[in-house]
Amino acid sequence: MEQQLGIFLEILILFQIKHFLADFPLQVDYMLFRKTSPNWDFFLPLLAHCLVHAAMTLAICLYYTPNLWWLAPVDLVIHFTMDRVKSSPKLLGRYNDLKKASYWWSLGLDQMVHHLTHIYIAYYMVKEGLNG
Repeated sequence: MEQQLGIFLEILILFQIKHFLADFPLQVDYMLFRKTSPNWDFFLPLLAHCLVHAAMTLAICLYYTPNLWWLAPVDLVIHFTMDRVKSSPKLLGRYNDLKKASYWWSLGLDQMVHHLTHIYIAYYMVKEGLNG
């Protein structure tokens, strides 16, 4: 049990590092500024951003639990959906005034969804992958 908790903590730390790298240093201008488009111009930049996330999730999964590689596309779909909801001018993207609480609430919701996704993936990896 103690070993599993240690591995769970390791995986959570890796997901935090992955999230920082993919959401900040590795998110280039092309990804950042076009994913707020009200039409379908957002699709490829947002997909590129989410593929970076998925590739890093895949690397973590392949290291610990190769049989759970399919968690990477799951992360991609959830990340894509949440980021589109957050950035779409018709959805949470309409809250774009940094001086208003609504902006920070939508950003907080986005980050919470990403972190809960990572926590669940890490839990599933330890529960199913290391025991299976």
